[in-house]
Amino acid sequence: MRILLGDLDCAAVRQRGIDEGHQIMDGKIRNALLLYRPLMRSHPDIDFRLHDSTLYNSIYRADDEMLVNPHVHGSGTYLAPVLHLRRLPGGRLFDTYANSIDHTWENARPVTAQDVAGITGA
Repeated sequence: MRILLGDLDCAAVRQRGIDEGHQIMDGKIRNALLLYRPLMRSHPDIDFRLHDSTLYNSIYRADDEMLVNPHVHGSGTYLAPVLHLRRLPGGRLFDTYANSIDHTWENARPVTAQDVAGITGA
């Protein structure tokens, strides 16, 4: 399993918060790291990385299905639509999003102990 989150200190995360009309995106990521910390400790088959890319979607994938939540400028992600995609023979849309995930993953860095050291509550 792979979990990819925005890097807390990158400009793209700060800009995304501004674009959504708030400046707490780093807090959302910090909370996710806090909640995932027990998995980081106990499940070595779950890999976590942080990226510094500007993302236009949140993507959740399991095998040949995925949910794509397009980011709408000026709105919170929770207000945007969610697309349910399935890999189909001859179809290209699923693979377009899958390639986007792979590219972002390859350019991301592993979460380190230092990334989660200052996060309290777990």
